[in-house]
Amino acid sequence: MEILAFGVQADEKPLIQRAFRGHHEVRCLHVFLNEDTAPIAAGYEVISTSVNAELGARVLEILAAGGTRMIAQRSTGFNNIDLKVAERLGMTVARVSYYSPYSVAEFAWTLAMAVNRRIVRASTRTRDFDFRLDGLMGRDLRGRTAGVLGTGKIGEAFTRIAHGFGMRLLGWDVAENPVCMELGMTYVPKEQLLAESDLVTLHVPLMPETTHLIDADALKTMKDDAILVNSSRGGLIDTAALVTELRAGRFAGVGLDVYEAEAGLFFLDKSLEAIEDDTLARLVTFPNVLVTSHQAYYTEDAVGQIVDATVHNVLDYRAGRRSENVLVPRS
Repeated sequence: MEILAFGVQADEKPLIQRAFRGHHEVRCLHVFLNEDTAPIAAGYEVISTSVNAELGARVLEILAAGGTRMIAQRSTGFNNIDLKVAERLGMTVARVSYYSPYSVAEFAWTLAMAVNRRIVRASTRTRDFDFRLDGLMGRDLRGRTAGVLGTGKIGEAFTRIAHGFGMRLLGWDVAENPVCMELGMTYVPKEQLLAESDLVTLHVPLMPETTHLIDADALKTMKDDAILVNSSRGGLIDTAALVTELRAGRFAGVGLDVYEAEAGLFFLDKSLEAIEDDTLARLVTFPNVLVTSHQAYYTEDAVGQIVDATVHNVLDYRAGRRSENVLVPRS
């Protein structure tokens, strides 16, 4: 059987081909799955998709009409998939429920340190042989407060790093993580965490109840000189409200690896096109904001684990097995 993989990055392709070798053939495409590209999957029983694939009702109907019966998404998040429609169409859907939490936690720290110490601005200056220090002053993080919204595996990994920095630790989640508590974390209401934290980082899934978890009111609760980092899902932050606060001169730094309207932008080269998204265009102009293109997970370790899990999901589908990765079981 040949599998069709959408949205495959150049660095990812050899990992996918090596992982499937000896099991199934795999055809890798760099294009992302959407309504325009879905017809390409005609004749493929199994396809694999990336995190930014569009898997709403119309795309799923096109896939099903073309003979696709199994979707193996190469990510943990699945808010882009209409699971009810997939079930109605008799399609099996699986995701990757686990990969290296350190990849995302370490990148979140990279963003925090980069905006705190003005690394991008400093690098740009020195390329022009401008070695002044004006405007590059940051702050020690030791002794300051880190607020971790979401203390699952990634949040725990972030907390370990914050503990190593000697920070006071505040957490917020539906369930307390005993490891984080052993590190000295105190669980508090979200409003208290936002009000007291010098560094706020988001590590929660995107669901209806967490959409715009950081809204206008939440942003106003934060310290004027706080650092905000989001390496989870863009929809957790009301970006328009964030721009409003940034225009008022608030926040020492904002590091975003995700953006709520990133579909159709991230992972693509748009450098020669006019960006129609006015919010994103405004966001990247702030000197205290650093935006990256959803790359926190992008390490050899994490991508290797994602690809291996995807292979096992396909093998389980073919064998009629069900694992914790299955979102919609085989009918």
